[in-house]
Amino acid sequence: MATQRLTLAQAIIKYLINQHVERDGHENQFFGGTWGIFGHGNIGGVAQALQQYSTDMTYYLSRNEQAMVHSAVAYAKMNRRMKAQACLSSIGPGATNMVTGAATATVNRVPVLCLAGDYFAERVQSPVLQQLEFPFTQDQSSNDTFKPVAKYWDRIQRPEQAITSLPEVMRILTSPAETGAAVLALPQDIQTYAFDYPEEMFRKRIWSIPRNRADTTSIERAVAWIRAAKTPLIIAGGGVRYSAAEGALMSFVEKTGIPVAETHAGKGSLLFDHPLSLGAAGVSGTEAANIIAPEADLIIGIGTRFTDFPTSSKTAFRHPNVRFININVFEMDAYKHAAIPLVGDAKVTLEELAVAVGDYQVDNSYRQRCQQLNKKWNEEVERVYGAAMTPISQGEVIGAVQASADPKDVVVTSAGSLPGDLLKLWRCKDSLSYQVEYGYSVMGYEIAGGLGAKMAAPDREVYVMVGDGSFMMMNTEITTAVQENIKLIIVVVNNDGFSSVGRVSENVGSLGFGCHYRYRSKSGSYDGDVLPVDYVKICEGLGATSIKADSLADFKKALITARASTKTTCIVVNTDWDERVPGYASCWWDMATAHTSENQDVNAAREIYEKEKSAQRYLMVPGAPFQS
Repeated sequence: MATQRLTLAQAIIKYLINQHVERDGHENQFFGGTWGIFGHGNIGGVAQALQQYSTDMTYYLSRNEQAMVHSAVAYAKMNRRMKAQACLSSIGPGATNMVTGAATATVNRVPVLCLAGDYFAERVQSPVLQQLEFPFTQDQSSNDTFKPVAKYWDRIQRPEQAITSLPEVMRILTSPAETGAAVLALPQDIQTYAFDYPEEMFRKRIWSIPRNRADTTSIERAVAWIRAAKTPLIIAGGGVRYSAAEGALMSFVEKTGIPVAETHAGKGSLLFDHPLSLGAAGVSGTEAANIIAPEADLIIGIGTRFTDFPTSSKTAFRHPNVRFININVFEMDAYKHAAIPLVGDAKVTLEELAVAVGDYQVDNSYRQRCQQLNKKWNEEVERVYGAAMTPISQGEVIGAVQASADPKDVVVTSAGSLPGDLLKLWRCKDSLSYQVEYGYSVMGYEIAGGLGAKMAAPDREVYVMVGDGSFMMMNTEITTAVQENIKLIIVVVNNDGFSSVGRVSENVGSLGFGCHYRYRSKSGSYDGDVLPVDYVKICEGLGATSIKADSLADFKKALITARASTKTTCIVVNTDWDERVPGYASCWWDMATAHTSENQDVNAAREIYEKEKSAQRYLMVPGAPFQS
């Protein structure tokens, strides 16, 4: 058997270079580069290997380990999970910085490979710098913290172990159902050890992404439920996008007349101007979706996890006889809500359902009502876009960005009030134009995520919309964008604090306590003057062009300037803490409220909370009636 003598690190990088994926006859190299920050724990191992193979595996220098995983998440999302990136760190804090990124990948079901530096396997040096010691074992390190957030985890203790471990990494990363973060803990000495690896390990390998079919008996039962439904509703999730099932969804909708509401991950599954598009579902939902959802007698979930936002904490679906059909590659999601589980690929399952339902159509009056709600909602969006407020409202900011963007351009955000407002207001004219991470809702994802999205789609303008709270948590990837000559348009929306969680604080009766970016006053609260943070100078200091927009006219001019530029441009715009895009119809979110308090605002909030909670499908308040 022919062999090649390589270090473990060299073998890993060479293996990754030769991994390809294929679906529907389209093939591509799977790994689109490696992010990293070098230090002890990888400098003599994976770092050396990346230098050796730099022609075939591009290395990108990040500024924060969490951020580089976020960039890799966005890169994979934008590529419909058909491409991924690897991320590597030194030991200790460098590795644990990646844990939040790994959780983001796993929660969102997106492939990312984390190569975490580890202690010396031979142990004679122990404890080394940044090593976490345990009094009861020598076989744990800080890298064990990845285990709860990883879909695959392994510590490579001998160089030959890579022969069996690396194919398992690829099995997970390319699995439509099991994908997420794969983590290899790599002791720093073992990375440098050589072994005679079989040459066949480094031959080109093509991993076929399957389109699994659902069980035929389950499809027959689902068809019977669909044909019996009077007011069915589709909830389109990320599985539609990752399966590239937008065309199949539109054909199914136009044939049956069933309307579509969307999650964050599924937004754009049906474009905004389709007459049967109801827009966002749930807590951050549109009036159209939130009027139809409580009346629906059948919910067809496609590629959705049914988190608390699209379900309004399980209060959205109030028909007394509501039933569920769930199309999902992941069995756990397919069985939720006592559904008929169609465990399979979204595209082929929708195509098979379209044939099997025959001539079924919803009643024309239901179809027309949904179309009227679609039209009415678009009129509401126009109203919000043109509110003409002083200072400029967040809705107007979104409207100006929308007007500036071409149909294929991309908007990226993650945490705070922006995701909810964008979910309601952004008009998807292209199925990939909305790249909002809300599975983990990570503060600090935005700029790093925009960087990954732009790397995946360099022909599209990428608008990063970030609140001041998230911006302060992680803004250094502006420098990475400048370094890599990757252009982003970054809109920093400043409302002087955590306005989104501030609203939640108000809803639970705590009046925005601890959420304002203000000086601490003599009373001990943060209710003094606003902090004099200069976001324009911060952005300039990180290497970007920076513009302050004090009015809507200034903001529109700044967007024109940013589009015309070839460099990353940050636009800072102030909005009002108290001005918010409203909620619509049944948009309750279960935010636990203190049962009793000396504060009467809290007690009043608890009364409202108990009333709203009584509408949950799975009753938690003893003795409370179900609200149908």
